[in-house]
Amino acid sequence: MSIQLQAAQKGQMLVLAGTSHPELAQLVASKLGIRLGEITIYHKQNRETQVEIKESVRGKDVYIIQTGTKDTNNDIMELMIIAYACRTSAANSIIGVIPYLPYSKQSKMRKRGCIVGKLVATMLGKAGFSHVITMDLHQKEIQGFFSFPVDNLRASAFLIDYIQTSLPDYRNAVIVARNPNSVKRATSYAERLRLGIAVIHGEERMAECEEDDGRTSPPLQDNTQVKDAFGLELLPQVAAKEKPPFNVVGDVGGRIAIIVDDMIDDVVAFVKVAEILKDRGAYKVLVVATHGILSSDAPRLIEDSSIDEVVVTNTIPHEVQKMQCHKIKTVDISVLLCEAIRRIHNNESMSYLFRNVGLDD
Repeated sequence: MSIQLQAAQKGQMLVLAGTSHPELAQLVASKLGIRLGEITIYHKQNRETQVEIKESVRGKDVYIIQTGTKDTNNDIMELMIIAYACRTSAANSIIGVIPYLPYSKQSKMRKRGCIVGKLVATMLGKAGFSHVITMDLHQKEIQGFFSFPVDNLRASAFLIDYIQTSLPDYRNAVIVARNPNSVKRATSYAERLRLGIAVIHGEERMAECEEDDGRTSPPLQDNTQVKDAFGLELLPQVAAKEKPPFNVVGDVGGRIAIIVDDMIDDVVAFVKVAEILKDRGAYKVLVVATHGILSSDAPRLIEDSSIDEVVVTNTIPHEVQKMQCHKIKTVDISVLLCEAIRRIHNNESMSYLFRNVGLDD
């Protein structure tokens, strides 16, 4: 009786696609063996988004595929409007398939700013989502911002397979962490590929918005001393932290250097690291990342740099960038999203999708 009741409560599957990445949505739907739901999305002259679902969603489990692109704010608003339209049309459940979650980099307090990732999570919940499927969050702690389940899938298995199949001499490679914060990810790749690691250590100028001052109040001015009523100094003077010049910790001479990261957006830092690795004797430099945002003039910088190849997945559309730079290669991860949707819809365990994936991946 309980099995029959569970079957009755489970709705029919319906997959809807936003405008951010229709190619990925079509790949997922074809692998599921279903068609995409009919939906019309257009923008009025004042840039307001209007959504009209062309078929009934009543009692159905709706999966909305929408990723973050350069038009981030429009992608988020469009996603929430589609979800709210399904919610007010009596959908059984609404699951967001968001391969790249927008604003995931803003998950820490920056001076007088705010944690925008928490705001996005709250808005998605209010819009009607009951579950989210995403991939390689910038910070895994972002899952705690949501009041409903979040499945943070990993693309590392696909990227590792690409390395093993596309580089005949990958055994002569070394995994590179472009800063000490990326060591855990680099170690995870190195252990599964049975390779060594190298770390870039030293000064890497960060944008002011990325600096973590630990507090929301401005720092004390130089030579300022805080004293109590008796004239005794309360706060000790702390010397400013100074990093040494760029240095490579590890041997990269005569090897393939593979820089791994979760996303590649502003490529200036990657270009500098590639130049250092080539100066230290690396004969080939690859950049491997899950999300290829590649903003601004990134394709031109990559084309003119010492980087030999940039490997990213299709979580974000980048066909235009590929036409501008022949070094950019794409790995398809639609089968992973397809399997996640199938397992959630059939109430199957998701642990199979995380096999051999470490906590630091």
